[in-house]
Amino acid sequence: MNHLYARIAGLCAILIAITSFATLTAQNSAEDDYVEFGGALRYNFYHTDYGGGTSPNDTQFTMDTWRLNVVAQHSGVGLNFEYRFYPTFNTHFLKQGWIDYMLSDRTELQVGVTQVPFGNLPYNSHNWWFQGAYYVGLEDDHDTGFKLIHTRENWDLMVAYFIQPEPGGPAHGIGSYGIGGPGRYSYDIIPVTSSQPWGGVLGPNETGQSNQEKNQFNLRSTYTLGHAGGETNIGGSLQYGGIYNSAADETGNRTAWALHTNVTYGNWNLLAQYSWLSHDVVDDLGNGVDYVYMAAYGDAYPVATDLSIASIGLAYSLDVNAGPLSNLQFYNNYSYFDKRESGFETSHQNVLGVLATVGNIYAYFDIASGVNHPWLNGSFGSGLDRGVSGARMNTRFNINIGYYF
Repeated sequence: MNHLYARIAGLCAILIAITSFATLTAQNSAEDDYVEFGGALRYNFYHTDYGGGTSPNDTQFTMDTWRLNVVAQHSGVGLNFEYRFYPTFNTHFLKQGWIDYMLSDRTELQVGVTQVPFGNLPYNSHNWWFQGAYYVGLEDDHDTGFKLIHTRENWDLMVAYFIQPEPGGPAHGIGSYGIGGPGRYSYDIIPVTSSQPWGGVLGPNETGQSNQEKNQFNLRSTYTLGHAGGETNIGGSLQYGGIYNSAADETGNRTAWALHTNVTYGNWNLLAQYSWLSHDVVDDLGNGVDYVYMAAYGDAYPVATDLSIASIGLAYSLDVNAGPLSNLQFYNNYSYFDKRESGFETSHQNVLGVLATVGNIYAYFDIASGVNHPWLNGSFGSGLDRGVSGARMNTRFNINIGYYF
């Protein structure tokens, strides 16, 4: 199976390279060369109610992130780069970084760390927290590989091959660069063993999972229909990839698909998506498991191997003329996690809020609530595996203030 994946990966890389070289030598770009720099600085103010008594630390005012962006083009070859720093998590990492070229006026090739074409794009959410799919690696995910984007009339088609996830940054104050490690922007399956600094998530009698994502294929197609008052975008996404366990030297797989729609009518916007996710993987002893470990900024946490996520988000945008305040977007986003493992409890996420646009400042005012949710939890990371029967609804009031330039 490993040899099969390697052959498929090699064939895809060769075909893309041949296509790119042939087109690059046959076309000349008429675009002007440019280099643009940008970035952002963001702060978080929040107050939590997770049960178990109160503490002065329930209220915090922290630096969320600062980031650097570069967008450039020379002789028709483009660059899109973003690097982020998260002082609160003591980490920093590449969010995205790809080279792009227009193979034709309808087809674009991106090579590097680019957004995975899955579900509603660029986001399936209106709020700062994203929707539930983000927490299992199915929203705003970025991986390392090749992506083709083709548009024709009302159709959009994206095809991608990713050799591995995006490179990780440091974690727990030490280097964890590469495939493994939780210092990363988007959620990926990472190796978790007792010998790693984030291996503390393992139970005392639990076998490690030296799993990592390899050789992933994505296909996404959408159709946009114009109508009175706006437009409706409907589509479907497919994803299939290998999950390699280096200790057991076995390759399992992960399969996901989604149906999604993005509807705009006047000042209203509706985002709806149904996602289905399944893993066939083993632990370090070669035994099948009913959860895998995923991580982004902080420690890894367990996620049920088989689950589906239904999400819906409704937003209303109101133009305002009050000094630098130009727009208020009111929204409510809800996600429901249905785990298909016996004895696993459902999870919920709801975010009610408003986004204020004040000059270059975007400020999210969110009331985020969750049941069996790994982030909205007094015990970080628990909830997306077995969960707790009758778990309480935890709430966090969060204000994220970001200046973008």
